[in-house]
Parts: sequence; C-alpha cells; structure tokens
Amino acid sequence: MRVLVTGGAGFIGSHVGDLLVSAGHHVTVIDDLSTGKRNNVNPRAEFAQVDVCSPAIHRVFEQGKFDMVSHHAAQISVSNSVKDPANDARINILGVLNVLDQCVKHRVGRIIFASSGGTVYGATDKLPAKEDLPFAAVSPYGVSKVATELYLGVYREQHGLRYTALRYSNVYGPRQDPHGEAGVVAIFAERMIKGDEVTIFGDGEYLRDYVYVGDVARANLKAIEAEKDGAFNIGTGLRTSTNQLFAELRRTTGYKGEARHGPARAGDLRDSCLDFTRAKEMLSWSPEVTLSDGLATTVAWFRGKSPSLS
Repeated sequence: MRVLVTGGAGFIGSHVGDLLVSAGHHVTVIDDLSTGKRNNVNPRAEFAQVDVCSPAIHRVFEQGKFDMVSHHAAQISVSNSVKDPANDARINILGVLNVLDQCVKHRVGRIIFASSGGTVYGATDKLPAKEDLPFAAVSPYGVSKVATELYLGVYREQHGLRYTALRYSNVYGPRQDPHGEAGVVAIFAERMIKGDEVTIFGDGEYLRDYVYVGDVARANLKAIEAEKDGAFNIGTGLRTSTNQLFAELRRTTGYKGEARHGPARAGDLRDSCLDFTRAKEMLSWSPEVTLSDGLATTVAWFRGKSPSLS
C-alpha cells in the first residue's frame, strides 16, 4: 500500500517507516524537523519537510494518493503541554484536523493514530487499564489525545474514514531524544554513559509500562494488516518504577554514581500500566522484547554500537 507517515523523522515514526518499507509498502514521510532528524528517515522512503499544521500538506496528499496514514507527528511532552497548552493544542489537535481533512478530501481509506494509553485513562486504580475505561486525562497532552480519538469517531461517522487508535504506553529504544523532557530511558542512558549526574523526579516510585519501540512499530504493521476499527492498548502489562529503571540501566551501563532526586513534575501520573489483551486477540500483536533486552539494545545504540534487535 501507499502509506504516509507523519512525524516519520522522529523517534517512533522513523521505526514505523523502516518496518513498513521492509514489509514492501510504498512509504512517504512528512516531518517539519523541529525535533525529528532527516537521517532517521529510511532512504527508500520519500520525504517532504512540512508542518502538519500547514495548508501545504495538501500537495503531499495530492501527489501521494495514499491508501493509509500513520499519524505520529505530535508535541510529545506532558510537562510542556502543562506549560504551554495552546501550543500543544495547535499541534496535537489542529494539526490532526488538518490531516483528517486531507484524508477525507483525498479518499484515504484508514488512519492509524498514535494515541497515549499512559495519559487518556488518567489516575485510574483499575490497572492494567483496559480500553473500556472512561477517558480521564489530567494533562493538556492527554486531553489532546482524547479529543483526537473523539474526532476520529466523528470523521468515521460523517465521512466514512476508518481508524485505528494505538494507545501506547511508555515507548523507549534507539533514536529516542535524550535532550528533551520526555523519554526517561534515553535521558538516563546517555547521562550514565557519559558519567553525568542522573536526576529522578519525585521519590522514584512512579510506575510505568515500558514498551520497546520495535514492538510498537510492529503494532502499526499489524494494525495496517488487520484493518480493525477502534482503540487498542500497546504495552506490556508490566509496571516498573523509576528507581527500578535506574537500577537496571545502572547495571547495564556500569554507571557508578547515585541518583539525585528532584521535585515531582506537574501532570505526571503516579501509576500507569496497560492491558494488551484486545490487541493480542484482534491484531495478533503481543510485546516480544523484554525490558532487560530492550534496555541493553538502547544502551548499545547510545554507545554507537549496532543494536542487536530490530
């Protein structure tokens, strides 16, 4: 199929693009390169530097004649969304609407949307979270993901645009940016390799479901192949505290330092974990990479070695 990957020069989007190319699909990537990197784009994919909020994307849709869109372009930081909710909404809501309108105009069959299982359910005590839980976002970033899923339902009803929303847990792996506020694995790994001080926000007992980026890319391919409508959790069902993550990365990197504890960050959930049963049953997807293997591969990538996993 002819597939457009928005945000395809970024961390997750570039892995999705790689896998789709290797599966034989014709891939076009758009990215404004504000955070993505041009060298992340697969050399066999077409590339256009364009902002998803720009009217200029209509030319990409006109020329591409896409069967499918995988939408990963986003503002990804929860804490930045708290600091600047208007900018978060500009990218994560208005940008999405721009893409959806182009999908309708150019008769795209389906959109795969990168949602967030870590934020749309909010501070629920029903963990691992299942897809039938009510939305309860507690950050502007989470609200933008909820809004988009609701818009996807509206566009399906009004325009026949089919959609699959993949609600990711905390994604980590090679190419993750260690210089932003999102991506604790990348931040810790780079600082440990350099021998720099590592800061843990809060008491370190915040629990997260860490899923390897290769497994997430495979979920996108499975979603394209299965053509199932609705929302699907993409996670491992396992919870790891920040303190546990620090200890595992310390062992993997050989880091000798101790962590410094800073203040907790606004908008961060205390506990998050996803039930992936629906994805297993309907998309034939399950996570395959263990946390220890995924962290080892990520550390190897940061050291400039060839990852052992793809």
